[in-house]
Amino acid sequence: MVSHDARVVFVHVQKTGGSTIDAFLRAALPDGGGVNTRGGGRHARLRQILRTNPELTKYWIFGFVRNPWARLLSWHSMIIRRRDAAAAGDEEATRRIGRNDMWRAVIDDYTDFDTFVLRGLDEIPTLHWPQVSYLQSKNRIADFIGRQETFDADMSAVLARIGLEAPSEFGRTNAAPDPHAYRDAYTPAMRDKVAQVFERDLRAFSYEF
Repeated sequence: MVSHDARVVFVHVQKTGGSTIDAFLRAALPDGGGVNTRGGGRHARLRQILRTNPELTKYWIFGFVRNPWARLLSWHSMIIRRRDAAAAGDEEATRRIGRNDMWRAVIDDYTDFDTFVLRGLDEIPTLHWPQVSYLQSKNRIADFIGRQETFDADMSAVLARIGLEAPSEFGRTNAAPDPHAYRDAYTPAMRDKVAQVFERDLRAFSYEF
């Protein structure tokens, strides 16, 4: 999401509260809209955004991250919910699945969470990109990186920086789960696989299982 009036760019990392952020900013900033990235979509990485729109380099850039173990469980759970909704006749869920190659791959071949982690992290490219890779390019890094775990405080800081008033509470597009509930979903092998794949995120943001 970009606003030229506010000179701000939001980089939307999947499953970090980005839908809530995007909806809020589009409502609050009259010129807020998508960024043309020639195929990068709404989850384009910063290097894709700046390659297509180099003039945005001077804007204030921010994004959010999340504990990698919690993020993967949330991602898989969301896709399975969409699958079940489509099977129950939800036309919007059916349309969204039809437009998303990664979701269809998960529904076809990675419906078990252990398979999603142990095989999917090797076989589905989008899954194994570290979050930090979304928020930096060769010559630029995000000015502010918030955390899903401290969402309200970090979003309030973002809004103060761009001159917007924070609401009394943020209406979350997706309900925030217990931040520690993911642990029961992991075996030791799955836990270690995530640690290996997302080592850069663990080092950059000091996340622990």
